[in-house]
Amino acid sequence: MAELAALLADGTRAGICLALLDGRAWTAGELARRAGVAPSTASDHLTRLVRGGLLVEERQGRHRYLRLAGPSVAQLIEGLAGHAPAPPAPTGSLRAATAGAALAYARTCYDHLAGRLGVLMYDALLAHGRLDRASGLTVTPDGWAWAAGLGVPVDVLRAARRPVVRDCLDWTERRSHLAGALGAAVCRRFAELGWTAPGAGRAVRLTPTGRSALATNLNIPEHALTPASPPATSGRA
Repeated sequence: MAELAALLADGTRAGICLALLDGRAWTAGELARRAGVAPSTASDHLTRLVRGGLLVEERQGRHRYLRLAGPSVAQLIEGLAGHAPAPPAPTGSLRAATAGAALAYARTCYDHLAGRLGVLMYDALLAHGRLDRASGLTVTPDGWAWAAGLGVPVDVLRAARRPVVRDCLDWTERRSHLAGALGAAVCRRFAELGWTAPGAGRAVRLTPTGRSALATNLNIPEHALTPASPPATSGRA
């Protein structure tokens, strides 16, 4: 445990893992630029993360691609971020504040929805009996029917080796959102239906069609699905 904690105790390595929560494979050069360090420095950090089992790498020609080692690692990173002190209010540019607000509203956590939208969905599924916590988090018959109605391949999920549902502590909301195979399948299905669309980085946009559809589908007031305005900043746009 101490060795694992030491891997994430460095700001550069922690930042790399947070960036990879978008579920994509990044090149070493992209991660170096994201972390603001020299390629040689990033290479050393990436090697340590691979050896520690947090990342896996693939090589294609001269490029080195890296991604999180799996959903359990993503849950670990998001959970640790959720226990960290809340970030200070933004004092930079309007662009940075807008990007931060978009990320807090909806984003991918590896392969499932996180942020306020993810938490709203999780709470709605619990409130309407589609998920149950009486003996650990489970999908109820109504939940399976709801998923099938969306077009989610429920038979595939039931047969998967991955846990069907898990709760994942959200680092901005400090409450749980839905992870596991169902969380990933629902995230994909929302995108296929055009209810969500990619934003900047790992942010996710809820489309106008999606806002109306989710309000109906999840029994959530439509105004609750409206993103908050970015906080005021003391910097320039």
